Amino acid sequence: MSLDADVAAVRLAVRRRGLVDLGGGPVLVACSGGADSLALLGATVFEARGTTRVVGVTVDHGLQDGSADHAARVVAQMVALGADETASVRVQVEASGQGLEAAAREARYAVLEQMAVHFGAAAVLLGHTLDDQAETVLLGLARGSGGRSIAGMRPAFDVFRRPLLGVRRSQTEGACRAEGVEFWTDPHNDDPRFTRSRVRHTVLPLLERELGPGVAETLARTAEQLRPDMEALDDLAAAALTTHYDDEAGLQVAPVRMLAQAVRTRMLRLAALRAGCPPGELFAVHVDALERQVWNTDRLPKEIQLPGHVTAYREGDHLRWRRRPVES
Repeated sequence: MSLDADVAAVRLAVRRRGLVDLGGGPVLVACSGGADSLALLGATVFEARGTTRVVGVTVDHGLQDGSADHAARVVAQMVALGADETASVRVQVEASGQGLEAAAREARYAVLEQMAVHFGAAAVLLGHTLDDQAETVLLGLARGSGGRSIAGMRPAFDVFRRPLLGVRRSQTEGACRAEGVEFWTDPHNDDPRFTRSRVRHTVLPLLERELGPGVAETLARTAEQLRPDMEALDDLAAAALTTHYDDEAGLQVAPVRMLAQAVRTRMLRLAALRAGCPPGELFAVHVDALERQVWNTDRLPKEIQLPGHVTAYREGDHLRWRRRPVES
């Protein structure tokens, strides 16, 4: 019997982008119980057999009724798929100064990093697909978040890897069906209160109908083409932040004005993040406001309220940041 095409596509992606250069360490697979992560885990177990230990990890955010029972079911599935070891971790999601989705994502990544250290893992594999990438790019365009958002999700960062960014969601679902794996559909993914859900179920299908098929692939390809340019600019911005920023003094605006705008605005964003702004809530409108303060010549104190209870203010020749008290 020939290998199912969807199973083959997922396995190939894992082999090429997930299990290279591990240096002999184990690999963690983040698993929610959805089709993407279960297909990823199954393919990783298959491709890593005899060479690399595979640890399946599920994160219980505690945001839905019965989440603990669901986590237990995911653990059983990970065992059935052949993971060498499994772990289930409960996190506390506190949406202080940011949206619930952003807070959950922040908590999830933090605990996955901790688990990677605990297991001595060389990498943590995430199940984001080409469809997730297309949605991210479209959301970035709609929010006017600039090139960074349009460049989408990175294939790899820190200890994390996203081997399935070239694989469609329909393929991960097909792979699960072909191998008899039941997968869970997160009700939040169908909840129109969430922007990404509306993009997934309404906006992208509308674009496909009106513009023709291939919109998701085109958006993902756009991200892939933009990413090297964005990464080069980000490196320059990080170097500029090291040169010009001080936690106490902030930024002296005169030398900052001499930077190229593309570098300066990225550096201002990095400074805001360093001051405590959550990245998922810091948008172009906030960076634009910081940019205007750099060019403010009346030398009067000006304040900008930023996400995460952070205030940026111009004081003389310096742009500074401080944390606002959190109201109980």
